[in-house]
Amino acid sequence: MSSPVLLCALRGIDAFRALGAALEGWTQGRDRLSTGDSLPEALMALTPEVTFRQAILFFTEADFVTGKAHFYCLYYPQEHTKLTQMCFSSVVGESWRCRAESLFSYLQAGAQVLCAVLLIKPGVWSRRLPRILRNLHLEKFSVVGMKHLDLEAATASALVPSEVQQDPAAVEAHCTYLTSGTALVLCLQRPNAVKKLMDLLGPEDPQLAQALDPCLWRAQYGTSTVQNGFYGSQSYPMAVRDVKLFFPEGLCCAQCQTVQEEEV
Repeated sequence: MSSPVLLCALRGIDAFRALGAALEGWTQGRDRLSTGDSLPEALMALTPEVTFRQAILFFTEADFVTGKAHFYCLYYPQEHTKLTQMCFSSVVGESWRCRAESLFSYLQAGAQVLCAVLLIKPGVWSRRLPRILRNLHLEKFSVVGMKHLDLEAATASALVPSEVQQDPAAVEAHCTYLTSGTALVLCLQRPNAVKKLMDLLGPEDPQLAQALDPCLWRAQYGTSTVQNGFYGSQSYPMAVRDVKLFFPEGLCCAQCQTVQEEEV
């Protein structure tokens, strides 16, 4: 080829979906440009398996250091043939020289076991706990922490969805309900725990959840956006925060490595 390619290492939660959405927006922006303007082509592989196979074509063990970035893309100038390539790489930090490790081994190990927090809201867990626990077991979750507690106002406020934080009346409604009785908090563990939990719960609005899939938990147990049955960690950083918030004394088994790294 007459022009070089640019390899970019990126890291993110739900990385493949997020990058795919970003590239789709880029493509739409390029289509709106006049013929005299141009943007490079941006292409990516779609699965971790393809990513790994292509990684070994371009890199050796010595090329990788810690940081655990999740993929890179090959960017080609617009006039050249499209070619999709992608592989895992790493974000090089200031201390990389003393932390080198084999990321090929890391990739081959498969999905990491992560933690997520599920809070079953007042009035739900006391009636439905056996069924909820059975469903968690069927979905391959392990319960590594459990406690029932009466939430304080400050803790309840931290659980209010970000999209309603600017509405004082909505915040008050959420906090009033969350502090109206005893809640049950579970720390759950499994590969890809955060996303899997969100997939089970569904949207915050039970009516929307019902329209999407009646089997979603908020569709089954919720009656309104306030009394929707459950709070769940919506992202990995929030899961780390929630574990520290509700289980400061630790869990009933060794915490997963990623949580320990966040605490450093």
